[in-house]
Amino acid sequence: MRENLESLRNSDEELYASITNEEQRQRDGIELIPSENYAFPEVLAALGSVFTNKYSEGYPGRRYYGGQENTDYIENLARERAKSLFKCDHANVQPLSGSGMNQAVYLGLLNPGDTILAMDLSHGGHLTHGAPVSHMGKLFNFVRYVTDPSDGSFDFDQILKDAKECRPKLVLCGYTSYPRDIDYERFKAIADEVGAISMTDASHFGGLIAGEAMANPFDYGFDIVTTTTHKSLRGPRGGMILCKEDYAAKIDKSVFPGLQGGPHMNAVAALAVTLKLAALPDFKRYADKVLKNSKTLANVFIKSDTKLITGGTDNHMLVIDTLKSYGIDGRMAEETLDKVNITTNKQIIPDDPNPPLRPSGIRIGTPAATSRGMRESDMERLGAWIDQCLRAPDDKACLQKVKKEVVDFCLQFPVPGLAS
Repeated sequence: MRENLESLRNSDEELYASITNEEQRQRDGIELIPSENYAFPEVLAALGSVFTNKYSEGYPGRRYYGGQENTDYIENLARERAKSLFKCDHANVQPLSGSGMNQAVYLGLLNPGDTILAMDLSHGGHLTHGAPVSHMGKLFNFVRYVTDPSDGSFDFDQILKDAKECRPKLVLCGYTSYPRDIDYERFKAIADEVGAISMTDASHFGGLIAGEAMANPFDYGFDIVTTTTHKSLRGPRGGMILCKEDYAAKIDKSVFPGLQGGPHMNAVAALAVTLKLAALPDFKRYADKVLKNSKTLANVFIKSDTKLITGGTDNHMLVIDTLKSYGIDGRMAEETLDKVNITTNKQIIPDDPNPPLRPSGIRIGTPAATSRGMRESDMERLGAWIDQCLRAPDDKACLQKVKKEVVDFCLQFPVPGLAS
């Protein structure tokens, strides 16, 4: 890989400079966006392999081009490893993204206009869970359930009532900004009550399911589980659709030729190695540490009287109401922390009165910091820095001091896959 970068340096100095600048940014800062992580070094190697050169439309044994003996092997390897790791009947490893994988499920199993019961975007759901601005929100009739703003809990009696009224074809749980675990048993019972397909979008916490740190929806009889491969799983950017055998043929047909053409075989190769590494004991220890770090970080803020959405966390993330806690909106909080090399993202909170680009909160997660080897004592220090900076966003001397401390701190924790 380093030789390839040197070749790039000779042919495109501007792009090479951007890559090396990004490497330095990652070394000198702490990544706390919950959906970001550091890929395994083996993943980076596979992504840069000769599989980048190969077109492989179709599925193993049924390709549209020749020369597929090696692509068939790695795709079958990835599928079998995914089935074993997630305890499911079937795995499609071709989706190019998380949004695409969810779209493939809807389009493959439902008809336009069918009803889907899913989590409201402002309460922690995803764009593909029926936000009106998304194409899926226009193609399907989404009925969105919400959480109790006081504690983040679900009113399952109300969700069941809604389900009986709207008669959804699919009941979807899962989130992009919700700091608690899911009661799969209750959601599955609601889906069964109305004869709906049960689906979990585990994009954020798929790696924590693989590492047995969080519950597996298939243990509760779920029909479909989707997950991205690059977040808590530490793999290449992409998605997987995991399902019962009853849905396998329709899912495969929906991904290809229904939604996309040839898969990115370098990403499939990288996913295969990711799934092998995720099955090892080291990954289970990693997943456990992600949760311990998240809960430690949450406790730092709780002790400082910072308002956390849902009052804490059961998973890898927490959401801070910065408006009530610090008197600043999420955009200003994000920009303040950027100045000290701590990367977060502004985030809407339940029933947020502010617009999406200037919301009332920020979202913080621990997968990437844990991948660098940071532990609970480090989370205490990190939480103190964040609290200190958000209480004094205009204090330049304070921010400069914290930035130096952060850069020095980061020297102790090499970024996986980057040369020191």
